Amino acid sequence: MNNYLKHLKHDIPAGIVVFLVALPLCLGIALASGAPLFSGLIAGFVGGIFVSWASGSQLSVSGPAAGLTVIVLDAIEQLGSFSGFLTSLVLAGILQFALGYFRAGIIGAFFPASVIRGMLAAIGLILIIKQFPHAVGYDISFEGDESYMQETAESSFQELISSFGSISSGALVITVVALLILILWETPLFKRFSLLRLIPGPLVVVSWGILYNAAALKYAPDWSITGKYLVTLPVTENATDFFKNFSFPDFSFLSNPQVYIIAVTIAIIASLETLLSLEAVDKLDPLKRIAPTNRELKAQGIGNLISGLIGGLPITAVIVRSSANINAGGHTKVSCFLHGILLLSSVLFFAQFLNKIPLACLAAILLQTGYKLAKPKLFIEFYRKGWNQFIPFAVTIIAILLTDLLQGILIGIGIGLYFVIRANYHAAITMTQENSHYVLSFNKDVSFLNKALLRKFLSRIDANSTVLMDASNTQFIDHDILETIEDYLQTAHEDNIRVEVRDLHGKQKIQQQTA
Repeated sequence: MNNYLKHLKHDIPAGIVVFLVALPLCLGIALASGAPLFSGLIAGFVGGIFVSWASGSQLSVSGPAAGLTVIVLDAIEQLGSFSGFLTSLVLAGILQFALGYFRAGIIGAFFPASVIRGMLAAIGLILIIKQFPHAVGYDISFEGDESYMQETAESSFQELISSFGSISSGALVITVVALLILILWETPLFKRFSLLRLIPGPLVVVSWGILYNAAALKYAPDWSITGKYLVTLPVTENATDFFKNFSFPDFSFLSNPQVYIIAVTIAIIASLETLLSLEAVDKLDPLKRIAPTNRELKAQGIGNLISGLIGGLPITAVIVRSSANINAGGHTKVSCFLHGILLLSSVLFFAQFLNKIPLACLAAILLQTGYKLAKPKLFIEFYRKGWNQFIPFAVTIIAILLTDLLQGILIGIGIGLYFVIRANYHAAITMTQENSHYVLSFNKDVSFLNKALLRKFLSRIDANSTVLMDASNTQFIDHDILETIEDYLQTAHEDNIRVEVRDLHGKQKIQQQTA
């Protein structure tokens, strides 16, 4: 408890920032999913209030994910009912909890660092591409701004290009000043003042946008922001209206086999996205804390179970909001919890006030977050690490930009795995030669993948030579490798090749055959 209390000065401002970023995304993702707008807010505050404390991560933020919009949209159409879809979501939550119980979270440890960094850089670039139109007041919606699905990749670039020809003067002024505020707020000069350190730059940005627009509406209407360029939050007049927005699952759909297929799909995709986001957040955490993956799957399962029972969308850990949390100075899970409380409170008490926030303010915050995730320095750093690190990093970025998050990650992992196998292929077995004496060294683990390399080395050994096969540094040798060595030992004498074996697995068996 003391740990949470001592970091409140950081977590409260960060929670406010995450709330401001999450609010339009929750609404936009619900709209893109073909679900009631309120379902996005339900998923948002369930992720903040319940998942934050069930999770073992201090900085990860959970809520509705844009990567699941197509799945949700198709599911609602297939079942013909949002309440039927909620039944699938309840089952998906139970399945996710079971995955955590059976320790499926270990999958997260197999994502290469170069691929995770590539994912973060790609998300940074996506944020810049997606948020620039909002920053200049181009007429598009906020839906899907965390995703980059194949059907929207081309249109996203088109929107970016089109936005240069449809710039709103008011939105541009808000964005430019907002970015200047965010940049100045992080300079050593501003950090010298303890009072300014207590006030987060993004909060100042939002205040600036509201005040500017209020003044513009009064004195220069042509430079003001109205309508779809502002946050749009459902306004409820009283508690009765609020509770009318909740939906409940129709369990009569349990007799429909399609419900189970959708549940499994949601559970698998949501779990993968969560593990990817968790791995990325751990790398961004300034304190380098490692979150327990199995506990995270259980937490997400609880969240999706609750969300499904009261009419929400599927929940995952989401990297954009988590990055905004870290960028805003969040230290503990209090910031995520606060963002959930604010999402819930906003519908009840502050909807009319929040609807005055220009989207350009939020775009500026996300543009800064995107730049921090995709700094040029990061590309230079991976280039200097060598091709085996840079190529998986770069391919992951390109693949995500051209497809979507999960497909891009799978392609990146495939490329990364190729370099791991390639490095192991050359390092597992080495051969040195001095005159007619050869030393064939087996290093660490030697698998069947190294059989071709072993045969190549054996074919290079000249007749009338001596060979030392040294396996003293290896821990495992595959049966295929042992079989290849056995075959060679049976024929080596034909070329007058004398072979000495040292610490090879199966040594006794081999010696008996050559005695």
